Amino acid sequence: MMALMVHMKTVAHLRGKGDRIAKVTFRGLSFYSRVAENCEDVARFNEVFRWPIASRLDGNEMLEIQVYNYSKVFSNRLVGTFCMVLQKVAEEGHLELTDTLIDDNNTSIKTSVTIEIRYQSMDGKVGVWSDGEFLDVPDDRDGMFAFETDSLLSGQSHGSGMSPGQSLQGSIPTFRKAGKGVFSAMKLGKIKSSKDDHKRGDEPAVLDMEDLDRKAMRLAGALDPDTISLASVTAVTTNVSNKRSKPDIKMEPSSGRPVDYQINITVIEARQLIGLNMDPVVCVEIGDDKKYTSMKESTNCPYYNEYFVFDFHVPPDVMFDKIIKLSVIHSKNLLRSGTLVGTFKMDVGTVYSQPEHQFYHKWAILADPEDITAGCKGYVKCDIAVVGKGDNIKTPHKANETDEDDIEGNLLLPEGIPVERQWARFYVKIYRAEGLPKMNTSIMANVKKAFIGENRDLVDPYVQVQFAGQKGKTSVQKSSYEPIWNEQVVFTELFPPLCKRIKVQIRDSDKVNDVAIGTHFVDLRKISNEGDKGFLPTLGPAWANMYGSTRQYTLMDEHQDLNDGLGEGVSFRARLLLSIAVEILDTTSPELMSSTEVQVEGVSNISESATGKIDEFFLFGSFLEATMIDRKIGDKAISFEITIGNYGNQIDGVSKPLSAKKKKKDGENEEEESDLIQNSSEDEADEDGDLVSVSSTPPMKPVITDRNYFHLPYFEKKPCVYIKSWWQDQRRRLYNSNMMDKIADKLEEGLNDVQEVIKTEKAFPERRLRGVLEELSVGCSRFVTLANKDVNQAGRTKLDRERLKSCMREMDSMGQQAKQIRTQVKKNTIRDKLKLVQNFLQRLRFLADEPQHSIPDVFIWMMSNNKRIAYARIPSKDILYSIVDEETGKDCGKVKAVFLKLPGKKGFGPAGWTVQAKLELYLWLGLNKQKKDFLSGLPNGFEEIKSAKMGPCLHSVPPVSLVYNMKQVFQLRAHMYQARSLFAADSSGLSDPFARVFFSTHSQVTEVLSETLCPTWDQLLVFDDVELFGEASELRDDPPIIVVEIFDQDTVGKAEFIGRAFAKPTIKMCDEHYGPPRFPPQLEYYQIYRGNCTAGELLAAFELLQVGQGGMADLPSLEGPTDSERGPILPVPLGIRPVLSRYRIEVLFWGLRDLKRINLAQVDRPRVDIECAGRGVQSVLIQNYKKNPNFSILVKWFEVDLPENELLHPPLNIRVVDCRAFGRYILVGSHAVTSLRRFIYSTPDKTSNNWATAAKLMNGYMVLTNGGFQPRSSPSLSSRTLSRPAGDIIVNMDAEPSVRKMDTVVKLDAMSDAVVKVDMTEEESDKEKKKKKKKKKGGVEEEDETNERVLDWWSKYFASIETLKETLRAQDAAQAEAEEREDLEIAAEAADIKPDDLLLKGSKTKEKSKEKKSSKDKKKGHAADGSEKRTVKARVDELMVYDKELDSEFGNFEDWLHTFNLYRGKAGDDDEHTLDDDRIVGRFKGSLCMYKLPLSEEITRETGFDPSMGMFQSIPRNDPINVLVRVYIVRATDLHPADINGKADPYIVIKLGKSEIKDKENYISKQLNPVFGKSFDIEARFPMESMLTVSVYDWDLVGTDDLIGETKIDLENRFYSKYRATCGISSNYSVHGYNVWRDPMKPSQILAKLCKDGKIDGPHYGPGGKVKVANRIFQGPTEIEDENGLKKQTEEHLALTVLNHWEEIPRVGWKLVPEHVETRPLLNPDKPGIEQGRIEMWVDMFPMDMPAPGPAIDISPRKPKRYELRVIIWNTDEVILEDDDYFTGEKSSDIFVRGWLKGQQEDKQDTDVHYHSLTGEGNFNWRFVFPFDYLMAEEKIVISKKESMFSWDETEYKIPPRLTLQVWDADHFSADDFLGAIELDLNRFPRGAKTAKQCSLDMIRNEQELPTISIFKQKRVKGWWPFVARDENDEMELTGKVEAELHLVTAEEAEKCPVGLGRNEPDPLEKPNRPSTSMSWLLSPVRTVCILAWRHYRMHCAVLLAAVMGLLFMALLFFSFPSELSHKLFNTAG
Repeated sequence: MMALMVHMKTVAHLRGKGDRIAKVTFRGLSFYSRVAENCEDVARFNEVFRWPIASRLDGNEMLEIQVYNYSKVFSNRLVGTFCMVLQKVAEEGHLELTDTLIDDNNTSIKTSVTIEIRYQSMDGKVGVWSDGEFLDVPDDRDGMFAFETDSLLSGQSHGSGMSPGQSLQGSIPTFRKAGKGVFSAMKLGKIKSSKDDHKRGDEPAVLDMEDLDRKAMRLAGALDPDTISLASVTAVTTNVSNKRSKPDIKMEPSSGRPVDYQINITVIEARQLIGLNMDPVVCVEIGDDKKYTSMKESTNCPYYNEYFVFDFHVPPDVMFDKIIKLSVIHSKNLLRSGTLVGTFKMDVGTVYSQPEHQFYHKWAILADPEDITAGCKGYVKCDIAVVGKGDNIKTPHKANETDEDDIEGNLLLPEGIPVERQWARFYVKIYRAEGLPKMNTSIMANVKKAFIGENRDLVDPYVQVQFAGQKGKTSVQKSSYEPIWNEQVVFTELFPPLCKRIKVQIRDSDKVNDVAIGTHFVDLRKISNEGDKGFLPTLGPAWANMYGSTRQYTLMDEHQDLNDGLGEGVSFRARLLLSIAVEILDTTSPELMSSTEVQVEGVSNISESATGKIDEFFLFGSFLEATMIDRKIGDKAISFEITIGNYGNQIDGVSKPLSAKKKKKDGENEEEESDLIQNSSEDEADEDGDLVSVSSTPPMKPVITDRNYFHLPYFEKKPCVYIKSWWQDQRRRLYNSNMMDKIADKLEEGLNDVQEVIKTEKAFPERRLRGVLEELSVGCSRFVTLANKDVNQAGRTKLDRERLKSCMREMDSMGQQAKQIRTQVKKNTIRDKLKLVQNFLQRLRFLADEPQHSIPDVFIWMMSNNKRIAYARIPSKDILYSIVDEETGKDCGKVKAVFLKLPGKKGFGPAGWTVQAKLELYLWLGLNKQKKDFLSGLPNGFEEIKSAKMGPCLHSVPPVSLVYNMKQVFQLRAHMYQARSLFAADSSGLSDPFARVFFSTHSQVTEVLSETLCPTWDQLLVFDDVELFGEASELRDDPPIIVVEIFDQDTVGKAEFIGRAFAKPTIKMCDEHYGPPRFPPQLEYYQIYRGNCTAGELLAAFELLQVGQGGMADLPSLEGPTDSERGPILPVPLGIRPVLSRYRIEVLFWGLRDLKRINLAQVDRPRVDIECAGRGVQSVLIQNYKKNPNFSILVKWFEVDLPENELLHPPLNIRVVDCRAFGRYILVGSHAVTSLRRFIYSTPDKTSNNWATAAKLMNGYMVLTNGGFQPRSSPSLSSRTLSRPAGDIIVNMDAEPSVRKMDTVVKLDAMSDAVVKVDMTEEESDKEKKKKKKKKKGGVEEEDETNERVLDWWSKYFASIETLKETLRAQDAAQAEAEEREDLEIAAEAADIKPDDLLLKGSKTKEKSKEKKSSKDKKKGHAADGSEKRTVKARVDELMVYDKELDSEFGNFEDWLHTFNLYRGKAGDDDEHTLDDDRIVGRFKGSLCMYKLPLSEEITRETGFDPSMGMFQSIPRNDPINVLVRVYIVRATDLHPADINGKADPYIVIKLGKSEIKDKENYISKQLNPVFGKSFDIEARFPMESMLTVSVYDWDLVGTDDLIGETKIDLENRFYSKYRATCGISSNYSVHGYNVWRDPMKPSQILAKLCKDGKIDGPHYGPGGKVKVANRIFQGPTEIEDENGLKKQTEEHLALTVLNHWEEIPRVGWKLVPEHVETRPLLNPDKPGIEQGRIEMWVDMFPMDMPAPGPAIDISPRKPKRYELRVIIWNTDEVILEDDDYFTGEKSSDIFVRGWLKGQQEDKQDTDVHYHSLTGEGNFNWRFVFPFDYLMAEEKIVISKKESMFSWDETEYKIPPRLTLQVWDADHFSADDFLGAIELDLNRFPRGAKTAKQCSLDMIRNEQELPTISIFKQKRVKGWWPFVARDENDEMELTGKVEAELHLVTAEEAEKCPVGLGRNEPDPLEKPNRPSTSMSWLLSPVRTVCILAWRHYRMHCAVLLAAVMGLLFMALLFFSFPSELSHKLFNTAG
């Protein structure tokens, strides 16, 4: 073992007097010395630093020593540096020297340093391998041993030549931690400096680390500020010491508990479905739930737009494993299930892991599971969103369809997954299992035995594998605890799959029902890597450990869920040997099986050694303390059992394996084992010195600690357990995992620190973050070095090798990135970088999770009365030993506080929060041959007690107990000052809290403070005679933790648990001085936990004082002012309690709202009591709450002594009481303001001239800053500052809000005058040109389109939505550009590119984006762009569309009036579904302002200062006021379906006070996205009626209507807000038209009022369109046009310009609410936290004492315009010939054309038939007429029709306007044959070809590139278009061409000149000129046959004719022959 040791002796010739500290650095690793205090010219350090090193010392390496002047507050100042090359040391091994330091400028200074350096090389002056057993490893083939011994940099070798029990006496004071801040945290070990990781405490002598315990260090910049950890509030910090590890704080299992989920799926449309003339239906299936869309007839691209919602209440794991399956089915009806076209599968987890948990408008690729060679079967466009409780889904505004027609670019696939996914086989091989539990009761076993006559194994296992919604099962192995299957389950699925996990489950086959024995999930992301150097999923062969319920078999297993993989398993169940492989299929190969059915096949057996060689492991545990045992258990004797796998298990534990086979036996010789466990020995320990395992402690009766808890009286005798077990030696996996975990732990702690520094606003968070990154990069490079040796080890699975490579790559790149980011961390970028680093943390945790198990986890069970009560589960890797320090588990060989919890569901909820027992437990797990040092981490000072039966021969037997003969006595002082934000445990909404402090076996209680959530106990608890065992020096480093539990005292029954906090005391040994800097200790905040949630904070300090020989007398005295009122209670002593100052708190009492009934009686005379730190003030009584709920006296104040430190300020409590008769007061509700910081008054800015209005609260009313208080979203004001002392400042402002650049707003100096010029933007000047252009291009129609008369409010709305989308896109682009820029920088730094090159690159990317933008702008003017909205946009005035509530945009309008919710009733926990909202019993409106006394006089001297109002000057009066409230409801989107048909019939209900408006008769039938377009007027009287509720109900014909969702708006805050939210300020002023001014006050009046209220000069209107306000000059237009087009002079435009830029007025400027539409989520109380849809709306309010406003603007939905589309089918050509002639075999077709407007198949129209076309030519001259209703703005056809015969009323559908033309072949007796089709989108379709020749397939294929036309603009189009169909290979083929003419007319024009259908009157078309062959069969069948026959078969005909004639002749001959013959005969005769 090599090491470098530096003995730092002294530093001399220092200047001045002060504290000094030194930093010694070697190989990038720094150690700090202790602080040498108050030294003058010499600082004596006298310390030794030691670096264990892995590689030889190189002569060129450097040692650096830096000496600093140490400061408690500021950062340390460098005195000088000493560097030396270690060449001489490397050669000679020893060197002493004194040398001078050099300063920053590299000049030598007088100061000198004296050091001694030693170097131990491998030839070994340190006896590392003293023990022979270590080296005796003959069978180590894989180089494991050599690697392990090669300890590295920070590994303090455990074999360091000291015997474990002995400690070096008189060692230099050992190392303690530094650092403490107020929030410094959970303090289980104070702050962590970088050194801590680089040593272990086995060698105090060598590692002489200073006593860094000083408070000094705990404050700011002690050591190197980068590396000091401030430890965080959120966790118990990493420990100081080396002997204790960090306890786990989270007590409650979170997994396995059911949660609410909602999955919303919108199926929009399908395209390119494969198949001819289909009737498709889409089936959406999630788990077992199926829902279907409606059927669309004969189309390959159906449009559905149907919305489905699935609700689930299941645990997250179950939810995320469910499969979402979209299938398209062809012609499904009631009788037949239809044929499957294709399916798409994805698991819910994939969707949930997307940004916003959703896919929006994406195309799913369909594949056919029956035929994997087939390729893509079509696309379905859909939205999928998964909403959990509290998630809120942001729906992007419905985008224009054009962007999404690009299917390939919008596929439904997560990022990083290739578009072309290939089919792959997933082979899950199942080999065998071990250690299965019995699955029958013993009674059953006896019955079986009686019948069968043999005792067989009681389990029939098989394995079931589930993946991607399919299941496969192996065969059942009858009666086998060690079944061998050797089978593989094969899945065929697309790769990469969109399903994350494979579920492997061992089940027990049973006649009645199969039950799960154990479940294992394989996460595919962990067993594959998608990078370019990645690998396909692969696993094993490896053993998978399965955990679940306890091993006793009961018929009704209450923990069966655990076996199904829900929740944390509480016991080992079995282990299964499996492997997974994936093979990508070549779908072209002929012998491929094309189905995706699951196959099960046999596989060959694998060798025993395939999973690693079996080795013997040794587990040792010692129970140092067992306290806090729940009294409910009863006082029977208690023992603890430890198991690893089945070893040590009392039910069916494993005895020693047969040495030859080294294999586990399971459950055979039962009797023998049970007594083996009871500390007995086996026959005789055999020759290996094998030991008997002792797996449980002897039973012991518990002793009472207090009312709730027992403890076990272990005192000096600590029981031990040890277990031998045999496992495959796969420690490397765990080692790598440990290394990564440690890096991650360190990173997490560092990040917590950084967040803490930011939270508490301490200095230099960026330094700490840089330090964290430094540590991370060092850790990563360290991992790579260590893991490197591991690369070519034998006996590893493929996954081990690949994973190691990818981990090394990842860690390497992470280290590089960390270095990179470190250089970029600046004060302003810290938050962004923090996010990046948090991603590192997630990646590290992900990498550290090893998918291939090795050693099973260790379980500790507490047994009482033979029952298992509570357990703890400890991952085996955490306690695994390695010679290399980083590889050792974090709890190995350390004392850990372990809290036992109840198993399974019992542990949910309150039962799970109470600690069942707290153990101080020491564990060590390692190879048996390495067990030499297993006791080394125990606290020193013990003797081992061996088992008496063991005989003398075995010296290495582990002890059965340890006896500590060293005992220290302490006094613990717990200074319990206060707690805040506690959990409300009583029905009053408050608690009666008291705290119980546990330390070791002692507990004490504070007093109970009634009715408060923020108790200030101010109490000192003294624990005398606390006995701790072990060595004094170790205890000083390493005290046990203190547990503080807070309870709520109930008058009846047991106190209720509120929460728990952990702490570590500051320790004073008897030889130390009680004084600064360590004592007295400071108060600190400790987080209180309740289950996994936080439940408040505790402010306390703990000190542990050693009682020496002199007894108590030596301790610092406890005299203090004992509180006479509180009797014997000791208060917290003066030095510890905080320093107080005098503050005044002013309270603004405005009013109370929405108070609920208390005990069924209404609240009538309420009063508000404010209390803070024991002082307070009461409001006046409200005499009649119903009549006026406001207070008559507004402002009151009180004075109070508060701590100087703002972080220690106590909470302020607001309570509302109701004064009842006979002087009774009843508590209505309460609110605790936990942080007063936001109400602290800050001194006014000297530059502002007006004090009163300048005063400001931190986030609130009265604003000081020049720019005014900016709501979060408002633009930054400092982008360009041009300031001249008194000159003009010219600001270009855009008249158009649509193009107003967010960052051109300018922050101006308060003193200067400025001119603000409003330029006419480019767009505006372009308008004129455009107008002219349009006239030329599109004729009259075009002009008419954008005419003022046509524009309405909706034009404005749609234009604004476009703008919103564009700004969102621009933001995304800007973000992408910034990211790209950062990537470039990082790449550049990595590749050392010169900054100039970088700039070039950067500018190129900028140019690109500019090009994109400019091309976008260009498009706006082109008619070719197709969307007329763009052209309109240039001249439409716009409004602001907020995609969230207005309140969140403007800080809830709490600019000066705050709303405090009043709570009452018990707080609920997650599982009880009681949200805080249910506890709200009302709201208090008011505000607070606090400031230190005395206040500066300048404020009070201000003119108009009203002393009665204090700091709340110039606020309005709170008398009741009548207001007209006008509510505009635009539309609702994505409503939750309320009817069975998956739709809803929504209507609006508006409630305000007692008035309610129900718009029931105007419900909108079967719509989930209804457009309401309505306004409602309500008169209200504030403050009584100020909460507006807008609800959407579902209309039902029968029964009551259901609430879909509602939203509530507090109108009062809006009404009084300085943002002026009464009526939005529009961007332009006009007196008529769609943009008419809505406010009764004109802009000039509003401006005058604002100036008057703000006491500022102005407005002064000047000539030339200028106006001056305060010292700003604005410019703008001065003319206005009235209805008649006459122009008048006006000042309104100028005034409006000022209002739109009001936030720039110094001191009084606020952003005024613009004209807007806000989007509010709809919530339903029955489904708390889950959005049920959104509603777009806005509210105007007008006081009734002002002039009345004009009529409401008309926002009623646009009525669709009636059009008629006339389509003339002239001819067809080249139609494929389908029929064979009956006689002649000639190819021909009987052509007809069918057409319909999409969505109206029932209105389809057919031409007549052109019979017998031989060339594919058809002549028709046939007219189709399609009347339709069309919405221009939305580009949709509107259809109203009844859904079915039973529908009550018509449903309105909106579908895109698509004309479908099909060509068919008519058949008489069979169905007509479909030949081809073309679909034209009437808004954008390719122009027809002039001739049939020019018409080709390219018109369809290259549709995207070709210029398109819109029939709505062209009106009339004629041309040739191709018909297409798909052939068997799914290729498009041309099946014909059609010449058609499309003519669009409006309904009025159609009436004027009507036309007939077909060729009918009026305006008939002439008959087609068809060739004679095509005449109908019925007219001339013979002729047609003749013509055809003659044309082809002339010769045949002639021959045939001759033959026929001949035959005829013969026939006649035969016929007439007899008669002629007889005639002749008889005639002659006669």
